[in-house]
Amino acid sequence: MPPGEIMRIRNSATTVALLAGALALGQSSGSAGGGKNTSQEPGGGGQGRRGAGGWAGMGEGRGILGTVTEAASDHFLVKTESADVYTVHFSVNTRIVKAGERRRGKGAGAGEGEGADTPPPAIKPGEIKVGDAITAGGEVDPAAKSVGAVFIALLDPEQANKMREMAANFGKTWLMGKVTAMDGVTVTLQGGPGNASHSFVADENTTFRKRREPITLADVQLGDPVRVEGAIKGGSFVAATVVVMMRPSAEQRAGSQPN
Repeated sequence: MPPGEIMRIRNSATTVALLAGALALGQSSGSAGGGKNTSQEPGGGGQGRRGAGGWAGMGEGRGILGTVTEAASDHFLVKTESADVYTVHFSVNTRIVKAGERRRGKGAGAGEGEGADTPPPAIKPGEIKVGDAITAGGEVDPAAKSVGAVFIALLDPEQANKMREMAANFGKTWLMGKVTAMDGVTVTLQGGPGNASHSFVADENTTFRKRREPITLADVQLGDPVRVEGAIKGGSFVAATVVVMMRPSAEQRAGSQPN
């Protein structure tokens, strides 16, 4: 695969990861406590295990997407699409980035190593203003309408609209979550808004992949994180494509845990 295509996929994966962490996977996790994320140094920019841990934990928390209505020194008030107002708490350990920017590292022909792709740039909390669209992931308390943020991403308007559109289409044209049950050609996932269960049906036209390799339904295992594209037919979500994603390694999971 050409290096440019690899970088395009990686940048797209960053956007999807932000959305997945905030809206889709929604798996219960203790990876974010009180807005702390020890997988990144204050201000971000960590490399190696710290960087991997910071991004790997996104899919394991819950999160929100909305518009900032108040910006304070230690929290934001965010109004979601459902008109709920959440308090997003952050600290010096919260990973805060500008997700709308896509940048290359040194060397246009770089491959898998350092410089092939630069993560979204870290920004200061003060750069987020009232009226900005953000997504935040971490410990969500729906009753208290609060988030102890592991990450906060400032979105440009185009990206925010795309994420809202994706959220609106969840369960209609795509699904994402952890496989919790398999019964013949019916697969049940847990994830998405409300951490709910969703099922899809595979038929003779469904294709399966694990990263770039073709697989079959029999290769899908309980606990696998998957992304599914398809459509509602006859009251069931019929999968066109199913992609089994990589599970976070033990090291990555440890890197996303607070001390």
